[in-house]
Amino acid sequence: MPEWLGGVNIFYRSFGKKIVTGDNSAMGRKATIEESELMTRLSRVFRDVGYEGATLTSLSTETGLKKASLYHRFPGGKEQMAREVLEDAASWLEENLLSPLRGDGKPEARIRAMTRKLDEFYSGGKQACLLNMLTSARIQEGPFVKPIKDLFDALIRTLANLLCEHGFEQDEAQQRAERAVMLLHGSLVLSRGTGSTQPFKRFLRTLPDELIGK
Repeated sequence: MPEWLGGVNIFYRSFGKKIVTGDNSAMGRKATIEESELMTRLSRVFRDVGYEGATLTSLSTETGLKKASLYHRFPGGKEQMAREVLEDAASWLEENLLSPLRGDGKPEARIRAMTRKLDEFYSGGKQACLLNMLTSARIQEGPFVKPIKDLFDALIRTLANLLCEHGFEQDEAQQRAERAVMLLHGSLVLSRGTGSTQPFKRFLRTLPDELIGK
């Protein structure tokens, strides 16, 4: 396991095997949902309304599980749900984004592969940034300050190292990596605010030049 993942308490799950069930009807039928689908649905709520805006009712409705079933799976309540969603996202990013960026092949090819994965992760710009939606309004407060910082640091560091491999000096590589991450999240905010995915799509088209262009 990469060292940086320890900062967000990552644990790797065998998705598709663990099933969460709950008595979800007056007739006593069991509502069943796979762990991977549960994380996807919880993530959807946090991306849509943020941590503060997510209620147990909305989380229950989205997952199809009664509140008691959610508490059985997540004794720590909403905070545990959000933390596991964040861990799940971090695991996906490590496997699909960061690890390939550290892998073999030309830097240009790895960067273009990254843009495809970003497009997948954010559903073409339709999904808000989970890190932003879980960030507290008071920047130094909230239960997820450190894991969110660790994720940003890991992405910036990985991009900067790739740019150094491409031939940039460390300072310029760091600045380009930070700018790319700023543009990524700015494009997601603008897409969400304007109701259009075009800002995000333009960002993806220009990302390779932003990172390794002259």
